[in-house]
Amino acid sequence: MAEENSSEEKPLTKKEIKKARKQEKKEKKRQKKEKGYKLLYPANKKGKHVMPMMNFLRFLFYPIHFLVYPYKLYGHKKVGLGAYIYVGNHYCLWDIFYPARTTSEGVHFLMKQSLLHTPFVGFFARHVGAIPAMRDGTDVRTLMDSMKVLKNGEKVSMFPEGTRNMKSDEEFLPFHGGAALMAIKTKTKIIPFVLCNRPKVFHVTHVVFGEPMELSEFYDKKCTSEDYERAEAIIKNRLYELRDEHRKMLAEKKQKKKKSKTK
Repeated sequence: MAEENSSEEKPLTKKEIKKARKQEKKEKKRQKKEKGYKLLYPANKKGKHVMPMMNFLRFLFYPIHFLVYPYKLYGHKKVGLGAYIYVGNHYCLWDIFYPARTTSEGVHFLMKQSLLHTPFVGFFARHVGAIPAMRDGTDVRTLMDSMKVLKNGEKVSMFPEGTRNMKSDEEFLPFHGGAALMAIKTKTKIIPFVLCNRPKVFHVTHVVFGEPMELSEFYDKKCTSEDYERAEAIIKNRLYELRDEHRKMLAEKKQKKKKSKTK
C-alpha cells in the first residue's frame, strides 16, 4: 500500500498550473495566427498556380517599389510555368518583388519564422504561402515544405545569405545550404539572380537573372555532404559570374560612349 501511494502523481503546484495555462494560451494564439495559412496552390485550367493575394500585392506595391527603389531587370526576365527555385543575394525586404516580376504565377518565399507572426507583414506572408525558415534555411520543416511546393509544380524563392546585407561592407554574406538539396531531391531548375549594386532610395538597382540551371550531374545518386557543398558552390559561383558579366557589359558600354563622343 505504501508503494502504491508513493507511485501516485503529486498534484501540480500553483506555479506549474500557471505555467501550463500560459503555454496553452500561447499555443492557441499561435494556432489562431496560422489559421487560414495555405501552403499549396493547385493549378488552374491554364496550368498556372495563382495566388490572389500576391496579385493584389503586385497591383498595390509594384508602383511604390519602382518609385522608391527604381530598378532595371536584365537577362532571363520571363520565367515559364512550373517549378523553379529562385536563388539570389539579399539587401532589403523589397527584394522579394524581383522574382515575382518574372512570372504571373505565385512565388513561395522562404521567410524568417518570427516574421510570420508579426501583425502586418505576417498577415500577408501567411496569405501568399510564405515558408517559415530558420536563418540558414536548412531546418527539416523548411526543406520538407519547400519540396512539397516544388513537387506541386510551384515556385520557391530563397536568399541563401539568410539575412539582409544592408550594414556589411561585403557584397555577399556567407551562403548557407538548402537550395542545392531542394533542387537535387526534386530535380528542379534553379533561376540564379543577383542585385549588382546595393539598393538606395531613388537610385537605380541593376538586377540580373541568369538562364535556368540544372544540377543534373547530382541526380539519381546518393549524394554526400561534400556533393551538396560542391553543388552549393556551383550556384554561388554562378551569382558571382552574373555580377561580373554585367559589370563588364556596363564598362564596355561606357567605353563605347566615350569613344563616340571623342569622334
